[in-house]
Amino acid sequence: MRMAFPLKAAVLGTLLSSLAMFGLADTALARETSTASPMVAVGAQYDTTHVYVAPADVDRFVASFIGTFGGQSTRQVVATVTPTPSSTTSQLLQTPVGTVSLFGFKTPIPFPFGAERTGYLVTDLDRAVASARAAGADVLVSIFPDPIGRDAVIQWPGGVNMQLYWHTTPPSYASFQTIPENRVYVSADRADAFVRSFVKFSHGKVVSDQAHAPGVEIGRPGDSYRRIRIESTFGKMTVHVTDGHLPYPYGHELAGYEVANLADALAKAKAHDVQVLVAPFRSEGRESAVVEFPGGYVAELHANAGP
Repeated sequence: MRMAFPLKAAVLGTLLSSLAMFGLADTALARETSTASPMVAVGAQYDTTHVYVAPADVDRFVASFIGTFGGQSTRQVVATVTPTPSSTTSQLLQTPVGTVSLFGFKTPIPFPFGAERTGYLVTDLDRAVASARAAGADVLVSIFPDPIGRDAVIQWPGGVNMQLYWHTTPPSYASFQTIPENRVYVSADRADAFVRSFVKFSHGKVVSDQAHAPGVEIGRPGDSYRRIRIESTFGKMTVHVTDGHLPYPYGHELAGYEVANLADALAKAKAHDVQVLVAPFRSEGRESAVVEFPGGYVAELHANAGP
C-alpha cells in the first residue's frame, strides 16, 4: 500500500490538472483529493504518555505505576533523546491499560521538551509531519535522529503538543486490555479548529460531542461544559472545552486509564504510594477518580459504572 501511494497521487494529480484545463477542477473529487491525508497511525499500543520526573523519583514511580496497573518495564538506559545536548534516563512502562515513556533528566531539559503530552508511532515520519502540517499543526521541533529512530514535535491548534516518532526496527507490542484516553483541555475559541485538525490527521471520528456535559467531571458540580470524544487508530481522546476556571488538579491529568474495578485499582494505588486527589464520583455511566503518582504524575482512573 505504501508503494502504491505515489502512483495514485500522480494519477489523481494528472486528472485534476486535466479537469482544471476545462474549468472543472472545483468538483467533489478535486475537493476530496485536496483535503486527503495519508494514514500514518500504527496502533494505540504504540502510543505513550510522556512522563518527566526527577531522577530521584524514577524508581519510585516505576514501582508505583507497575504496582497499580501490572505489566513491566523495559531496561533503563541513559541517552540523549533531544536534538541538542542533554542526558536522561529512559524506559518504557508497558501495562494492560496504557504505556508510559518515562524520563528522568540528569541535565536541564531543552525547550520545548517536557510539554509534549504523548508520543505517537507513525509508519513514515516525513509523511506524518507533512500531513500534520497540512492539517493545521505547527512543527515545533523539526525531524531529528534519536538512538533508535527519528522524532519530531508538533503543536495542534489550542496549544496541544505531541511527539511523533518512528523506529528503525519496527516494534511489536501486545494490544491493550483497555485503551487509555488522551485527556486534552482547550478553549472554546480553538476547540473546533483542534478537532478538525486532529481528526483530519488521525483519520479518526468524533464519537460524541456533548454541549452540556456534567461539570462534576472537571470539578465543578452543578455546572456544565462541552465534552468531545474522538477515536482513531492512535487511540481514544477526550477533549474538555472549558473557560479555564479549573480547580486543581483538573487540566493537569494527561491520561485517563480504564480499569475493571475502580475500588480495587485505588486500593493497589494507595498501597504503592499513590495519592488520591479527587475521590471517586459517578457521572454518565462512569466512575472516576484522579490520582498523583510519586514524582508528580497526575492521572485519571475510571471504570464502567453501568447506566
